Amino acid sequence: LEIKSFESFLDKTFRKNIVNNDQWENPPPKGWILPKNWYNRVGDIVRTTVVVKYFDGVDFLIQKMNDLCEQCSFQKDCFWEARENGYYAAHFYVKTELDIPQYDFETNRQLVRMEIQVTTQIHDVLRSLLHTDYVTKRSLIKTNAIKWQWDYKSEEFAKNYLGHMVQYIDGMIMTLKEKQKG
Repeated sequence: LEIKSFESFLDKTFRKNIVNNDQWENPPPKGWILPKNWYNRVGDIVRTTVVVKYFDGVDFLIQKMNDLCEQCSFQKDCFWEARENGYYAAHFYVKTELDIPQYDFETNRQLVRMEIQVTTQIHDVLRSLLHTDYVTKRSLIKTNAIKWQWDYKSEEFAKNYLGHMVQYIDGMIMTLKEKQKG
C-alpha cells in the first residue's frame, strides 16, 4: 500500500479545482475540493496497484474483489479508465468510514475511498517508463492550439499512441488465447 504524498495530494486538488475544471472560475460540477471535504473527494490517498499478466486477469480480479467486498459488506466502486492519453487501468475503490482529525482537534467521521488499480503487465511497464513525464506535465494549463493527435512531431503523439497501441496488443493477445482454446 502507498500513501499519497501531501504534495501530490495538493496537486490533485489543484488539478480537479482548476486545471481540469471546464467551468473555471466557477466551482467544478461536484463543488470545490477543500480541506473540509478532501478526504472523501480524493479517492487515492491510500492506494496500490495489482499487475496481472493478461487482459482477462483485470476483469477476473475485479470480480473477485467485488465478491469479497459484498461478503464483508464493504461499499465499493469500480471505474474502467480509458483516457485520451493512452492510460488504461481498472480503478477499484473500497470505501470505509474513518474519523478524520479536524483543526479544532475534534474528529469528523467521513467516508474515505482506498484505490486498487488493476492493470496488465505490459501497461505497467509502459507506465513505469512514462510516469515521471506524466507527473511533470499533468498540472500544466493546456495552451496548444493544435491538439496532440494532429501534431505527429510532439512528444505526446508518440507517448499517448504508444499507450493505445499497448491496449490493442493486449486485446490481440486475448484473441489469440481464445482461438487456441477452441
